[in-house]
Amino acid sequence: MEKVVWSCNDYSIFRVGTDRLHDVASFVVTENYNHHSSGSLPDTAIQKIEDIYNEELTYSKVSFYFIVRDKNGKMIGSIRVFKWDKLTPTPMQKIFHISPLEKVSDKPDTSFWHIGRFAIDSSTGFSTVTLFKQLMTLAVAPIMKEEDSYMIAETDSHLLRVMNALGIETQQIGKPLIYLASETIPVYSSKQGLSNFYIRHYPLLAAS
Repeated sequence: MEKVVWSCNDYSIFRVGTDRLHDVASFVVTENYNHHSSGSLPDTAIQKIEDIYNEELTYSKVSFYFIVRDKNGKMIGSIRVFKWDKLTPTPMQKIFHISPLEKVSDKPDTSFWHIGRFAIDSSTGFSTVTLFKQLMTLAVAPIMKEEDSYMIAETDSHLLRVMNALGIETQQIGKPLIYLASETIPVYSSKQGLSNFYIRHYPLLAAS
């Protein structure tokens, strides 16, 4: 299932279903190694793709997946957001052994939304910053609809600098480690910390 949520002459953003999860997993792994290594996939890449695919299946019923396709139908971007049920282990718990309930808030009414599987093909010739702004705005949207809500994420150190420069206020909650060939940092952001970014960049989507 693919449903257009935004479109321009060069590319379109789709919300997709579980039938596209393996494509997303493959795209994320491939682009991470393209960006952060020699560009050649390691022997473990196929297993990493399967691991990510199977992990995403556990969150799929509560997830929103978005992909970007160019006018020829090639996937050039992806992102995913899901609401954490506070029971199923998050990627942050699996990778960093960090629980948001211990590091951020344990109030019963607090909600957590995990944003991940972000990747962009930088060889397209389109502005990667604009693509990031659009995908991140879509991912942040459900967080803005709840009162006491937080984003949690594991983000590449370079991308984290971009996020902060664009007005996303993040807090680091653990030490960096290498994940999918890049230095990755566990962070969170409150609804308030996301508000300026969302308000500023929502017009990139609202025009469609």
